[in-house]
Amino acid sequence: MTSGNDEKVQVLKAVFDAFNRHDADAVVAHMSDDVVFETIGGDQAYGGRIEGKQAVRAAFQKVWETQPDVQWANAQHFAAADRGVSEWTFQATQPDGTLIDADGCDLFRFHNGKIVEKKAFRKQRPPQAKG
Repeated sequence: MTSGNDEKVQVLKAVFDAFNRHDADAVVAHMSDDVVFETIGGDQAYGGRIEGKQAVRAAFQKVWETQPDVQWANAQHFAAADRGVSEWTFQATQPDGTLIDADGCDLFRFHNGKIVEKKAFRKQRPPQAKG
């Protein structure tokens, strides 16, 4: 029998596999209807805030459209109590042809087996010239 923490780690693995397949439906399948996603950038101290499963789905689809090669590489996942952490390297070609290659992490909160909160953090590194 697996522990609740093991089950949360399996959810995080499934979400990141879906991120890297660019499968929005599989990503949000693990989120509550009222999920809150705090993005890496925005006008507030927390970055930006996206609320609700469908809004999160649309946000990821937009990332995949503007950066079609995006991947969250080298992901590692941890969980304890109602929290989860994922560490990763964000890799993508931007529309102008420059590359993003930066480490980051997500802090998750779970309720009833679903992700109810995702807070994203990424190192602030200037895009790199392709070559």
